[in-house]
Amino acid sequence: MRPIEYVGASPVKKKKVRNPFGGWLLVVAALGLAFYFVRPLVLKAQPDSTSATSVKETAEFLRSRGRSGDLVVARALERTQEQVAFDVSYYQIDFPNGDLKLDRGKAEDLVVRAYRAIEVDLQLLVHEDLKANYYSYPQIFDQDRPDTNVDHRRVQNLQRFFERDDAWEVIDESKKPEDFEVGDVVIWQLLNGDKHIGFVAPGPGRLRDDKWVVHNIGGGPAWEDRLLDHRVEGHYRYQK
Repeated sequence: MRPIEYVGASPVKKKKVRNPFGGWLLVVAALGLAFYFVRPLVLKAQPDSTSATSVKETAEFLRSRGRSGDLVVARALERTQEQVAFDVSYYQIDFPNGDLKLDRGKAEDLVVRAYRAIEVDLQLLVHEDLKANYYSYPQIFDQDRPDTNVDHRRVQNLQRFFERDDAWEVIDESKKPEDFEVGDVVIWQLLNGDKHIGFVAPGPGRLRDDKWVVHNIGGGPAWEDRLLDHRVEGHYRYQK
């Protein structure tokens, strides 16, 4: 019996269709993993961008510009190099120009001390306005009269004072860093409901055009890239 001879085109083996994105997905995933594990090592190897040298250079740059906001922030930046224990305790202090010991304080104390670099005594100013307009200020503290020891050390009172006093401009709410200037006072609403206060500052070194903050949120005065980490509830600019 003769085999039947096949006449026609040779059978073609069906090719698998390759996913054009599969290879790229693997590459992207590999790069992501590499960045995740290598980045901490790179950052660790870099010099501290907020070192004493960087603070000194930035403070000198700010003082060379001579604006009141620059001078205030220069002083606040220098406080980041000093040992300051976070302390919310009540103290009996002098009036005016009173202060607790410089090795302790909180967010408000950093602001009050920095403004004294341009001879603005918030202890005196807040007291005078609060004394004359007591019920225009938040009635949330357990007191029935002004107290020169503590009134200027409360964010709520500082915020109301900035809103009332013509020396400070109230800036519209914004989430854009370019709408903030060095020297601006910012009040944030923290996740736990507390209010916090600090200054807008330039970034260090090559980041000088960035908008950072100098504040004391619990670990002593710090210079950090945290301007929009929390909801901005108040934004004020000294105009003199």
